[in-house]
Amino acid sequence: MAPLKIMDLFSGTGGFSKGFEDTGAFEVVYGIDVLPEAIETFRLNHPRAVTFIDDIRQVRLGVVAERTGLARGEVDVIVGGPPCQGFSSIRPFRSMTEDDPRNSLFEEFAAYVNYFRPAVFVMENVVGLATYKNGTTIEQIEKCFSDLGYDVDWRVLNAAHFGVPQKRERLILIGAQEGVTLKFPQPTHAGIFRTIGLRERHRILAPAENGGIVSLFEDHIADLPRAVTVMEAIGDLPRLSAGEQVDTYSCQPLTMYQEQRRLRSTQLEWHVATAHSSRMLEIIKHSGSNISSVPEYLITSGFSSCYSRLEPHEPAVTITVNFVHPASNKCIHPYQDRALTIREGARLQSFDDDFKFAGNRTKIAKQIGNAVPPLLGRAIAESVQQMFGVDAGYAAGREDAA
Repeated sequence: MAPLKIMDLFSGTGGFSKGFEDTGAFEVVYGIDVLPEAIETFRLNHPRAVTFIDDIRQVRLGVVAERTGLARGEVDVIVGGPPCQGFSSIRPFRSMTEDDPRNSLFEEFAAYVNYFRPAVFVMENVVGLATYKNGTTIEQIEKCFSDLGYDVDWRVLNAAHFGVPQKRERLILIGAQEGVTLKFPQPTHAGIFRTIGLRERHRILAPAENGGIVSLFEDHIADLPRAVTVMEAIGDLPRLSAGEQVDTYSCQPLTMYQEQRRLRSTQLEWHVATAHSSRMLEIIKHSGSNISSVPEYLITSGFSSCYSRLEPHEPAVTITVNFVHPASNKCIHPYQDRALTIREGARLQSFDDDFKFAGNRTKIAKQIGNAVPPLLGRAIAESVQQMFGVDAGYAAGREDAA
């Protein structure tokens, strides 16, 4: 069976589609993003895909079809996360044309869906979209896709429930053409984490408090392992002081998660610590679980999560684009006096160690912080496989056949 063809819009590094490709059932054929360094990273990891570095509003769909060689109905899945500003003013889809300069970024996603008519699409976004404008925006989005002939539903997922060592919540909206049954992934790891206040609590896809999960599609409860913690994710990486760099592993993997991330990697890359100032090092030495651990004379302001250490035996808080700078978020190593390295941030986002990044350290940190964790992408991909009737063992079968 030929791989299912997938397009990645607002692709960034391609972490979302990498999760799909890692199942072995999907082939990434297209990616577009406005940031050159993000697309360069995308190209390094999806070398056969057609890519555009451009504002999605400036690229004609006919040109995309010509460059990819794909016509209407020949794309199986479209994924992407339109930036938040794309929802500021959603107009009826019928009022837009391909060349309309007023098109919002969300409308561009919808235009791709309407032009290529994939069997399935997956849109991911911030959890706040669920309550934006008192929920009317998400309702408009659902209606837009319904008007295009798709069945649509959405859930709030926490990445920690799917093997990612990070409490990162995302809103996942899945659409399918008539005749395709919608499916969302079932959590594979247990953990009780705070979430936003939704009126429709059934939309929060989470395990039950007893460590199991009540399925949204089947009436059963299954035992689950606990969520992966920070040190279970990064504990094998060499110790560093501020400003130091190491490019070789110093020990064997200590956990299954570490082993999986290192599976195809022989050399350690991007394990370099920020060269903090003497003042920042003094702050870091006092740091604890929140900003209150730091003496007041050392800092003048900051959110409660600033200048604080990650908890070693819990999944990390959401990794931001500034995870190498403690002044803006909770990103100090649990035991070492420094912020996270690029490699540690990538581990907490579930990128494998052989995933290639393009750009300088600041730009790579931004790419990692903005990415959809590949393991979350893979969990969603496995549900999409089921929607296509493709067995979850497809990848293993293809490897055996090879």
